[in-house]
Amino acid sequence: MVKIGIIGGSGVDDPKIIQEFKRIKVHTPYGATSDLVITGKVHDADVAIIPRHGDSHRLNPTNVNYRANIWAMKELGVTHIIAPTACGSLKEGIKPGDLVFIDQFIDRTTKRQQTFYEGAEVCHISMADPFCGKLRKLLAETARELKIPFHDKGTIVTIEGPRFSTRAESNLFRGWGCDVINMTTVPEAVLAREAGICYQPVAMSTDYDCWHETEEPVTIGQILKVMRNNADSVKKILVSVIPKIKDWDCSCKTAINSARL
Repeated sequence: MVKIGIIGGSGVDDPKIIQEFKRIKVHTPYGATSDLVITGKVHDADVAIIPRHGDSHRLNPTNVNYRANIWAMKELGVTHIIAPTACGSLKEGIKPGDLVFIDQFIDRTTKRQQTFYEGAEVCHISMADPFCGKLRKLLAETARELKIPFHDKGTIVTIEGPRFSTRAESNLFRGWGCDVINMTTVPEAVLAREAGICYQPVAMSTDYDCWHETEEPVTIGQILKVMRNNADSVKKILVSVIPKIKDWDCSCKTAINSARL
């Protein structure tokens, strides 16, 4: 059975597109999820949705309970997670409003729990290819069909936040070959891999960070304005792609089998 999880806002929790809309509480060993979990159906496909930052964006990136969110998804039988995330562009060619289906990350977080395994059992999960290639291909095909601007791969650098980067940091990340920057992909992707869930972000470019000398330095107001415009594109893609997702064989599901000591 396939059940699709969505972590993030972007309008996909719109009751108008979800049949059998319901809000439920899921108890986890790691405390409360970011908000109540929305369950229902999109074109007969079962979905579970968690607003990553909670109601009214009340949780900063460091304080998101990533372990509780992923645990709840696993508990509800979620097999695939699509994760919309706002990001800054580090490349001229990735314009505000473009979507990027990223295939790699660089982790610059410092304060977050990155594993479910903290007792006698140690887990060294493989993250060589951290996202689900099959989900990424399906998302790219769907964006192409809908004529929504996208990039079919890219490297994201995840910083701790909640502050934005300095110009020196932004240029450093550009020098590393990063394409976009955000604050939430890690440890979300790592925990999803430990849970055996296919996981693919949809990075939504909202700005040029602060490296672009002809643009104003990024502000939260600027991000929210572009996010509102991006929301419709993301919602269209998700509504279209969800019915296409199948119960495919994937290393995302089996990586955990050889990772525990």
